Amino acid sequence: MSGFVILAAQFNRSPAMTPTAPTNNAADPVKALATAHRVLAIEAAAVSALEARLGDDFVRATNLILASRGRVVVSGMGKSGHIGRKIAATLASTGTPSFFVHPGEASHGDLGMIQPHDVLIAISNSGTAEELLVIVPLVKRMGAGLIAMTGKPDSPLARLADAHLDTGVAEEACPLNLAPTASTTATLAMGDALAVALLEARGFGPEDFARSHPGGALGRRLLTHVRDIMRSGDAIPQVPESASFAEALLEMSRKGLGMTAVVDAAGRAIGIFTDGDLRRLLERGTDIKGLKITEVMHRNPRGIGPDALAVEAAEMMDRHRISQVLVVDAKQQLVGAFNTLDLMNAKVI
Repeated sequence: MSGFVILAAQFNRSPAMTPTAPTNNAADPVKALATAHRVLAIEAAAVSALEARLGDDFVRATNLILASRGRVVVSGMGKSGHIGRKIAATLASTGTPSFFVHPGEASHGDLGMIQPHDVLIAISNSGTAEELLVIVPLVKRMGAGLIAMTGKPDSPLARLADAHLDTGVAEEACPLNLAPTASTTATLAMGDALAVALLEARGFGPEDFARSHPGGALGRRLLTHVRDIMRSGDAIPQVPESASFAEALLEMSRKGLGMTAVVDAAGRAIGIFTDGDLRRLLERGTDIKGLKITEVMHRNPRGIGPDALAVEAAEMMDRHRISQVLVVDAKQQLVGAFNTLDLMNAKVI
């Protein structure tokens, strides 16, 4: 036991375990900004250079995916793998079913996730990643398509591919020209170009995007309908046209929507009275005793259908500067009501 303690103490004193002390506590602002400008210029040039290399292989890659009856599987090691995960996520959210498989895990059982009707996008800047070269022949043997994204058109991976997308860069932004920087940016940009080309070819629109982003703001705006946020049944404040003013006020108080609808014998909405209308009556000193609700209501109230998008209702309310809306069917029968708070609770606005 004592020998273990001595060995551990010696290990802890090893120079290799001691972090290098920083020479400065703050960066030189001029040098830091100069470096940032240089990095951005290098990476911008790397992305710009891709445009001249687009051609038949890009079209071939696009058509290979469009013709596929399976999914797109993206794979790459190290930083290429991180970029691959982002490309797979972008494809999946823009209409092309896609997922990422780690090449190391693929050679230990996860290769079963790739099927004959799939397309593999293999990413390697050098085109010589051993982990990819182990699985690529097996993927091709099963009949899956192969798209390679490399910086070396004459590399083994590029030669095996059905379509090769050249993402090579003149230099990395790293001053040692070692850390993947410009090359990963270029690869990510090429992945975006492929995803958007596929999006347009599929006719993928805002509603399609919303369906794959139901938890996001766009999803709520494009997928939430008036019927999803309106109050219905007994929760709708409404009185018959024969109601007194006092009965209308009592209904407004009970339902807490800041208004009441006025309906005829057939259940059609013929008027609305709001808390704003009440304030204006009181400000004018109107004698409210003995009033009938039909004497002070707004006739022909603005309404919207239950199948309209909630965002359309919000735009209508903003345009007409109103806080409550009645929901009516094709026959003008009252089927619901909502106010600005309901839209806010649904995170439509």
